[in-house]
Amino acid sequence: MTQWKKILQKSVTSPEEIAHRFEIDCNVLDTVLATFPMRINSYYLGLIKTVGDPIWKQAVPDPKEIRDSVCMPDPLAEEDLSPIPNLVHKYPDRVLFLVTNECAMYCRFCTRKRKVGTARMQITQDTIQAGIDYIRDNKQIREVLISGGDPLLLTDEKLDSILTRLRSIPTLEVIRIGTRVPCTLPMRVTKELTAVLKKHHPLYINTHFNHPDELTQEAARACNLLADAGIPLGCQTVLLKGVNDDSETLRSLFLGLLRLRVKPYYLFQADLTKGTNHFRTHTESGIAIMGQLIGNISGMAIPTYALDAPDGGGKIPLTPDYIVDKGDDLRFHNYLGKLCTYPENGDPL
Repeated sequence: MTQWKKILQKSVTSPEEIAHRFEIDCNVLDTVLATFPMRINSYYLGLIKTVGDPIWKQAVPDPKEIRDSVCMPDPLAEEDLSPIPNLVHKYPDRVLFLVTNECAMYCRFCTRKRKVGTARMQITQDTIQAGIDYIRDNKQIREVLISGGDPLLLTDEKLDSILTRLRSIPTLEVIRIGTRVPCTLPMRVTKELTAVLKKHHPLYINTHFNHPDELTQEAARACNLLADAGIPLGCQTVLLKGVNDDSETLRSLFLGLLRLRVKPYYLFQADLTKGTNHFRTHTESGIAIMGQLIGNISGMAIPTYALDAPDGGGKIPLTPDYIVDKGDDLRFHNYLGKLCTYPENGDPL
């Protein structure tokens, strides 16, 4: 058995297993697990320093999850936008294709918390083939995002099979993979895996780091292997209360990602997912944080702060407001608060 499979096999799935290392009330957590599953592999568990730290909050169930009376099970209306099971067609030219219901660690803030890791998410070879057939039959689709669950938990052979079949579709131009494996189980990224992935360019990977403590040597090795295979890497971070909702934490994270050859791509406002309301911040907080970052760190390290609108409305950028007035001159503040102007009128050269 490979190293990453052994680590995954040793995952913590019950409160009693956590109690061996930390003082917790198992009975309280049992009530949460009756609704939302837990999986923390031994690598990610080892990143926890103390109860309640940013890594703990992402991985260990919280009683607040089942007291959430604000949020909804499917905030992005993925089920309504699924013409067939496990495929979401929200935008005209691209689709979200779900190929597994498992992750290396079940994030407590997951958008698909309602079904990932449970029997409510049924994925088979038949559903995967149906998704591939749908993409082939709908010729306006030029891009596919493969997600789940985490696609990199599939075997090299299964992943290669899916990618090969997708690559045989003449109208499909770009393949993206959404994975948190470089963060939560970096040992899964092997030379054999990257050899499979590099066969299917143009292929992009968006990974997911939320805190500087996740930027370990193991994570750096995984990201470097992927980058060396010619795969552009982006990061989709989620703004989480008590985890990373301050400019210094995000500054350290985004600059650290660049050192790992990962471009900060999105900073997402937390979705309105049932069981995650305690993670949500006000959008004003996120906009203020972006204002503190823009101009003070490299533009390469600045992601787009965005909200994925409820009911399938799509991603909406949220930015600090620099514009003071529009007229003959555009008047605006720069990142230091200095008033600047740009003439809008005048004959072109």
